[in-house]
Amino acid sequence: MDYIGICIGLILLIKGGDWLLDAAVALSIKLNIPKIVIGMTVVSFATSAPELIVSIKSAIKGYPDLALGNVVGSNIANLALVLGTVLVISPIEVTKSFYKTDWPMMLFASLLFYYFIKNDGVLSQYEGGIFVVLLVLFLVYLLFFQKKAIIEDHLGSLNQDLNQSKLLILLAAGGFFLWLGSEVLIKSAVSLATAMGVSERIISISIVSVGTSIPELSASIIAILNKEKAISIGNLIGSNVFNILAVMGVTALINPVKMMDQALLNNDFLWMLGVSFLIFPLVFINKSMRLGRLEGLVLLSLYGIFLYQMLG
Repeated sequence: MDYIGICIGLILLIKGGDWLLDAAVALSIKLNIPKIVIGMTVVSFATSAPELIVSIKSAIKGYPDLALGNVVGSNIANLALVLGTVLVISPIEVTKSFYKTDWPMMLFASLLFYYFIKNDGVLSQYEGGIFVVLLVLFLVYLLFFQKKAIIEDHLGSLNQDLNQSKLLILLAAGGFFLWLGSEVLIKSAVSLATAMGVSERIISISIVSVGTSIPELSASIIAILNKEKAISIGNLIGSNVFNILAVMGVTALINPVKMMDQALLNNDFLWMLGVSFLIFPLVFINKSMRLGRLEGLVLLSLYGIFLYQMLG
């Protein structure tokens, strides 16, 4: 029943996130907010809503390792599982923004996240505030200095022509599904961990984080199959930056997050940092500035090793 509960919770979270995204974009357009701002803020926050809700509620309910494991595991899955799968299907061209902006910011945020937790085992409200300030500065920098690096094409596929009543219904339904999905997911995950005699960290890293990465995986595969150029390594790196600065930043501001399982620091954080760093040399192994199927197989193999050593 716990597995069924986790599946139902993830479905509710994903569907709620989709509805919230549609409604948020439609509302932003009605308010005449520029598309580039919508792409960087509204879309990014809406697509991170499942991770945000799960992390906040986990921290408040006294399951901090679920909150931390969800973000750390999602970041590993985004780069090793999602990017690896996409590359096996089709190679990706790498733009200059990758090494000028995207990758350095992701690595900096990841190292700062690791430092804060390693320092005293707690992500405090003060540190959460630093994350949020960094996020705002990063978005301002992108808006004014890196406009070409922002990809807005995916906005065209969203349902932007919504009347007011449907918009309000989608907002309400999206918010309700996110709340209900997080309730079901957290209860089922904790129950499963207890029944299996494993830590919350194991469940959050192996099941919850993969589940909350499903939207990125499905969107990336659909974009590749439709031969859309909107998908890029920058999208997934951006998701990782948001997971740390927005999800953990806001969560810590609401409720400080204290690490309970030392394996998060000694194992999972190191994997997150390792995979984040590895992306850089993988790009430059091939002088054509692209990631291909071989790199995709390397990343998928690493993800398999990560799960095996964690669950083994």
